[in-house]
Amino acid sequence: MNSHQLLERAPDHLRRAPAPVIRELEPVPASAESQTTLRREAHYRHLLLIGDMLACTVGVIAAAWLGKTTHLTIQAIVLVLLAPGVAKILGLYDRDQARLRKSTLDELPALLQLAALFSFLALAVAPVMFGGILGPREAIALFLVLFAGLMAGRAAARRLAGELTSPERCLFIGPAEEAMRFREKIERDHATNAKLVAQIELDNAAPWAAPTVAEPSLADARELVRHLEIQRVIIAPHTSSGGDMLDLMRTFGAIGVRVSVIPAMLQVVGSAVEFDDVHGVAVLGVRAFSLSRSSRLVKRIFDVVGASIALVLLSPLILVTGLLVKLTSHGPVFFRQERVGRRGERFELLKFRSMVPDAEERKAALEEHNQAAEGFFKIADDPRITRLGRFLRRTNLDELPQLLNVLRGEMSLVGPRPLIPTEDQRVVGWHRRRLELTPGMTGHWQVLGSSRVPLDEMVAIDYLYVANWSLWADLKLLLRTIPYVLSRRGL
Repeated sequence: MNSHQLLERAPDHLRRAPAPVIRELEPVPASAESQTTLRREAHYRHLLLIGDMLACTVGVIAAAWLGKTTHLTIQAIVLVLLAPGVAKILGLYDRDQARLRKSTLDELPALLQLAALFSFLALAVAPVMFGGILGPREAIALFLVLFAGLMAGRAAARRLAGELTSPERCLFIGPAEEAMRFREKIERDHATNAKLVAQIELDNAAPWAAPTVAEPSLADARELVRHLEIQRVIIAPHTSSGGDMLDLMRTFGAIGVRVSVIPAMLQVVGSAVEFDDVHGVAVLGVRAFSLSRSSRLVKRIFDVVGASIALVLLSPLILVTGLLVKLTSHGPVFFRQERVGRRGERFELLKFRSMVPDAEERKAALEEHNQAAEGFFKIADDPRITRLGRFLRRTNLDELPQLLNVLRGEMSLVGPRPLIPTEDQRVVGWHRRRLELTPGMTGHWQVLGSSRVPLDEMVAIDYLYVANWSLWADLKLLLRTIPYVLSRRGL
């Protein structure tokens, strides 16, 4: 579906400027569309509440069962009922309504805080709620069980809510090209239950933005929302002023539609900003682009510890895989390929060999069958791949030797995609700042599917990763890689 087809769904008279009759903004009764939105959000809140209650119940039972002098009492029900109240105070039931992407991983710090607060509360009231005193072992068990239960319960609740509700219908106000890019992104994101159904240029939507809302403007906006059954408006304010955007948001908010904004500046700096308030004036402070020495040290320690633990735990699997590669085909066990690392330094990336030994020499003959996005090479049923190699690629087991690259300091567990020299030559300008960080075994490029995203977009994603680095961001990407590998979406 192209932008013209999207725009054709809106009646022509809705894109004409309204008559300049200005009235003060008055309360608008909720429309049928806003009721649909409220029901959708209620599904998410109620299922999250059920998930939290179940997690707390299991945690309380585990703590009482492990205790030597404790047992369950009827008063323990009060403790379980207090957990949703703490979660509400932490905003854990309200954040989804403002977000397109409803991800449990993004709220793990708040869930840690909830589990800790609940555990301290249980310790304080244990004589009343458990008929005895909880020891350190019981308190730790309660915390761990509760935290794991909250993660699992909330992930399941959001998955179930997504199955029970239809995709959120979105109107994009902004350039058609950006609308199409955004549409592709939400379609690829499994945590986003949304669908872009229409696009309108900013100039056509400008009449709906005014210091006070014109009644014809409000009526036109409401009619457009009804006609397309819009539940969320996404605004990309590239040309309009901030005041116009604020009034446009107020207009759609008045008719019960959720609003999301894509700030143009954040496409360059990402979320690497600190919000400051200077006597009522909102100021965004942009953090330094490069990592400090302490941050580099933290990231390196995380890499060494993580890679060492992974090598110890996976050593039997690595040895068996290497032996199978050697026994099932001629050639070396490892495939070595030159890649561009941090600050442009070259290194040899290690993989278990999944192709015939002369795969590189045969690549030119297969170039016309390339199905990957611009800048990459990938074809279905590649004849150069061995039978074992297909299995290794589907399961990503061929990448396990890169743990040695991590220990040698050539790679990181998480980082920008390591490019081959011919790909790196196409990266120019500020995109080359991606080389400020060591390339990673995984990253945004891995979760999205590196062969499905054009090279220019991939390096922009890498740049934003560098601009927004944090240890927590690395942990989230590692956790998101697990379901990607298990679902074999890399095929």
